[in-house]
Amino acid sequence: MTQTSSQTVSRSGGPTPAHLRAVLAELAAGGTTLPPERELVEQLGVPRSRLRRVLAEMREAGHLPPAQVGRRTTREGSMQTDTLARLANPTDVIELRLILEPQFARLAAVRASALEIARITKAAASGPDEDYGAPDLTFHLEIASASRNALGRELYNILRQVGADARVRLPARRPLCPKRREARDAEHMRIARAISERDPERAEDCMRAHLSSVQALVMKRISPEIADTSKTATTDAAHAT
Repeated sequence: MTQTSSQTVSRSGGPTPAHLRAVLAELAAGGTTLPPERELVEQLGVPRSRLRRVLAEMREAGHLPPAQVGRRTTREGSMQTDTLARLANPTDVIELRLILEPQFARLAAVRASALEIARITKAAASGPDEDYGAPDLTFHLEIASASRNALGRELYNILRQVGADARVRLPARRPLCPKRREARDAEHMRIARAISERDPERAEDCMRAHLSSVQALVMKRISPEIADTSKTATTDAAHAT
């Protein structure tokens, strides 16, 4: 009994990092979305600092999916997003995505673990009954995480939070054409396939082509008379996918 306790409980109280990793890995393997940090702290009886350290280590190693945009609720994070949202517009967001994400895809093709590639491939396809935007966000966050560039990933999280702000996001159009979802998923799958085949140049090119079509559709929503000349838009600009 004493031996088991020493293996699972640290001297400072709560489960050890090794036990935490095992519990969190079991949750992730079951496809369960991790509860908020506050709930995990209460359920597991672990200091928040230790939980955050283990979560960061597991995400960096590709053993957990990236943190979802919008999960941070600290006043500092909210103030930062609020300040940037006052400055931004939809074209700013897609232009920055075109700078960052092709490089994330290139790096992911070189650095992603087998588990990360499996998650990227799974996120590339969405069901007809699923929300349009959430699977798209998951796909792009998985690639940003698989790039193994921690600073770039955090900057990307902030960018997507700004893009989701009501002052920046274009109003959604309804109903959504099913062909747009099919085209979006097909573009995602080409990116995922290039990453899984460890082809960084093709992964970068496919991501750039995907986001270029998004940019064209954004411009169509903002300036219809300009975008009428573009025939490359295949996704829904309302979600900036």
